[in-house]
Amino acid sequence: MIIDGDEYRIRMNGHVYHCALDVTMEQVGGKWKSIVLWYLRKDRKRFSELRKLIPGITEKMLSMQLRQLEKDGFVSRTVFPEVPPRVEYALTTHGKTLLPLLEEIAAWGRMMGKKYGTIEKVERPVKKKAVRKVAAT
Repeated sequence: MIIDGDEYRIRMNGHVYHCALDVTMEQVGGKWKSIVLWYLRKDRKRFSELRKLIPGITEKMLSMQLRQLEKDGFVSRTVFPEVPPRVEYALTTHGKTLLPLLEEIAAWGRMMGKKYGTIEKVERPVKKKAVRKVAAT
């Protein structure tokens, strides 16, 4: 990378990067990592919640991405000692440093959607709670 006319490189984790963007994309690039981080930006989520929020991702892929994000220090995994066990994922302090970047990328995507397509509200059917009838005596 060139900064003020001087050439620099980044050595990190046994790799040599010639561009700072390459470092970023190695950490959060790919199809799913940034989307997982996006859905964790406001609050913690269980695996099943993330699975429902991200259409098209398989359970195996979600599991792999969460493990990598945890290994890289962006996501924490908390196991609650309950039966059945409850596991929640949340952004770490390090993961939260990505929020301004993710917000800008999302804003750019919305701008492109408005400029070259349409943004449509998805109407989801309201789930009705089962009503249990009690026989009168």
